Amino acid sequence: MTNFLPASANPSHPGGGLNVAATIVLIVIFLLVTVMGFMASRWRRGKDLESLDEWGLGGRSFGTWITWFLLGGDLYTAYTFVAVPAAMFSAGAVSGFFAVPYTIVLYPIIFFFMSRMWSVSHRHGYVTAGDFVRGRYGSRELSLAISVTGFVATLPYIALQLVGIQAVLEVAGIGGKGNWFANDAPLFVAFVVLAAYTYTSGLRAPAIIAFVKDILIYLVIIIAVIYLPTKIGGWHHIFDTVHAKSASTAPADATFSDTVAPKAQWAYVTLAFGSAMALFMYPHSITAVLSSKSRNTIRKNASMLPAYSFVLALLALLGWVAIAAGTKPIGLNGKANPQLVVPQLFEDQFPSWFAGVAFAAIAIGALVPAAIMSIAAANTFTRNIYKEWIRPNATVKEEAKVSKLTSLVVKVFALVFVLAMDKQNAINLQLLGGIWILQTFPAIVIGLYTRWMHRWALLAGWAVAMVYGTWRAYEVASPATKHFGGSLSNIPVIGELGYIAFTAVIINVLVGVVLTIVFNAMKLPAGTDETVVADYFVEAGDPRVDADYDPTDLDTGEPSGPAIAKPDPA
Repeated sequence: MTNFLPASANPSHPGGGLNVAATIVLIVIFLLVTVMGFMASRWRRGKDLESLDEWGLGGRSFGTWITWFLLGGDLYTAYTFVAVPAAMFSAGAVSGFFAVPYTIVLYPIIFFFMSRMWSVSHRHGYVTAGDFVRGRYGSRELSLAISVTGFVATLPYIALQLVGIQAVLEVAGIGGKGNWFANDAPLFVAFVVLAAYTYTSGLRAPAIIAFVKDILIYLVIIIAVIYLPTKIGGWHHIFDTVHAKSASTAPADATFSDTVAPKAQWAYVTLAFGSAMALFMYPHSITAVLSSKSRNTIRKNASMLPAYSFVLALLALLGWVAIAAGTKPIGLNGKANPQLVVPQLFEDQFPSWFAGVAFAAIAIGALVPAAIMSIAAANTFTRNIYKEWIRPNATVKEEAKVSKLTSLVVKVFALVFVLAMDKQNAINLQLLGGIWILQTFPAIVIGLYTRWMHRWALLAGWAVAMVYGTWRAYEVASPATKHFGGSLSNIPVIGELGYIAFTAVIINVLVGVVLTIVFNAMKLPAGTDETVVADYFVEAGDPRVDADYDPTDLDTGEPSGPAIAKPDPA
């Protein structure tokens, strides 16, 4: 491509103080979405918000476009916009660009697996993955294991959204350096706003704000990938600069590579497949799926969501644009911090007002998934721990109240985590959470297709894999930490470097299969399955999902006999 201007025409200038114009734009857009968040409680409102179906799943009424924005807001978080280009900037293709094929692999999973999850969940009133496991296997213990895994894995994910907001505020120069309160006051304000509108509006708030977030994200990224290359010398210059860095023998560039070298190919492939399998096991992903009004809505979204992957690929390349532009991501503490690279790139290369729009896109990109994650974690706690083990007779109204309070507690935890601990700990725990959440895949996804696996075998496989994954992650060191410094380790038997979670889930399935054969031979009770084949194919409007149904239909899926009243799930 043609070089239009010489490189480094706009050298990086981090720590230049408060960017007034960018800050004003950021605050105005933030106030706009705040108002929308509170007004969302009146949008498409059902009878009231005193039930998990209404508060936690938006009345299970979202159509194709709302679900598309909600899933996009759910999957592509602020930390995605911060971390992916940061990995491309600091480590190169393996750590950064694997996110693109992984999101492409993800959509067939949504199409085939999640449509079945929607059907059986609407048929039986399931709100969480733990509900499904409880009903499918008749095992409170297996349901508890799946639910606790999802709840714990979600907490550092929420904390990382606040880290994303902090990155924007730091580059914009918002917050003081004098004392901890002045430094973190803007984050407190963002936290209070997030907590307040999530509490009052439930899932409707992030659903409506996701429209604004995605419009801003698409606008900013498309303009950036068109404008920035022309300003800093064209794509040819960008790739040449990146390749030169990859070939450099300087110690600072020792771990950087612009290609997937033969020794890294197993790592690249297992990261892509393992991450795709894990993403929809998170409670917030399943919450977004169950909030849609029909099974067909999920399938339509599986065909439309790849548009996000296209934007993600462009976003990832901004990390390499920053290399060619000479961006210096320096934090307020004077130390280099790659997580600041995208905000710093926008502040260096764009007018202040447009940098403010980009900052707002990232900050709102944190609020949407943080809200959904906290709601999903709260629903999981309420349904599968509080009601299942503490208060079996809890009413529908009590469930909603406990879930609202729990959503506040998990957000407070995330805030304390970010303020009191090193950011690297949040990153490490999120990586560990990714290893853990994939271990719920066999019980959930295999269970959507067959009941052959024994409940105790699945629980044993989960336990072995959790121990293996945690142990291998503990042994991974990085320049920043001695333990939990990454999610790659040698794969047993073949000896190649691979994603720990992927190895663990294979062990998980092997243990489950072997023990299922043993337990079935021993004739151990397999538990009661409350679902039947037809449950996995029901669609919106099906009488088996509505108020009345004929239980004799469920064996064949064909209508027959008079309808009888459906029992109250409460």
